[in-house]
Amino acid sequence: MKRKLLFLAPILILAPLAVWFAVGFLPTPPYEPLDNAGLKRMVDEGALVIDIRRPEEWRQTGVIEGSRLITAFDAQGRMTDEFPALFGQLTHPEQPVVLICRTGNRTDVLARMLMEQAGYQHVYNVSDGITTWISGGGTVQPCNARGPDLRC
Repeated sequence: MKRKLLFLAPILILAPLAVWFAVGFLPTPPYEPLDNAGLKRMVDEGALVIDIRRPEEWRQTGVIEGSRLITAFDAQGRMTDEFPALFGQLTHPEQPVVLICRTGNRTDVLARMLMEQAGYQHVYNVSDGITTWISGGGTVQPCNARGPDLRC
């Protein structure tokens, strides 16, 4: 019995530290996170959805019908040169905009930048990306786009 308790001791000590670390160091996002139900609502309301993935990703999974396609980050994770200008042509800081990528990581970074540095006021991040949208039964259309700011 003592052996089992000794085994649990590190877990009991480290678990509160892990919670403190997560709560203490992960700032609350300034944007509105969207799950599948929220994304469906926004799409049904005609919100501007911008898919920031790369063309090969659009071709691989398809895209949400009506979404605008602008690659934000290259394969090395650097922001593309054309993204700021193309994004600025499609949007303005007071306009609601929904961002989607594969899993929500790139859009998390971009949504934070848009709100904290570029003055955007209504940014929505599809937190789990298009992969969860598709696995949850969300519809997509095939896409063979090969460049920025295209629709499929």
